[in-house]
Amino acid sequence: MVRKMKNELKLVDPEKVEECRKAMICEDDYDDMSMIFTMFADSTRLKIMNALFTNELCVGDLSALIEMSPSAVSHQLASLKKVKLVRTKKIGKLVYYSMADEHIANIYKMAYEHITEDR
Repeated sequence: MVRKMKNELKLVDPEKVEECRKAMICEDDYDDMSMIFTMFADSTRLKIMNALFTNELCVGDLSALIEMSPSAVSHQLASLKKVKLVRTKKIGKLVYYSMADEHIANIYKMAYEHITEDR
């Protein structure tokens, strides 16, 4: 049975649509999730995250590891920190970066497993 909705949209299965509607989250949460996935859309940030899953590192060490300038690495770290994916710890004059929690590591691992599963 097909039913009409606002603006003349026709529903084929209104029960399924309603079930999905109940599962929807608020717009702000979609925006926050989108920002997290945006962080995964850059290979430099992925390299930085991969390193920080292993050890906390300062900008200089990260720069040497991924062969980029400290200013470029700092810029990427600021983006990651803004969306709360990395945290900082100051020891003397140095700032050390680490991943904020294991949730991001799980997303990273699942994405990597997905792209390598047919190799």
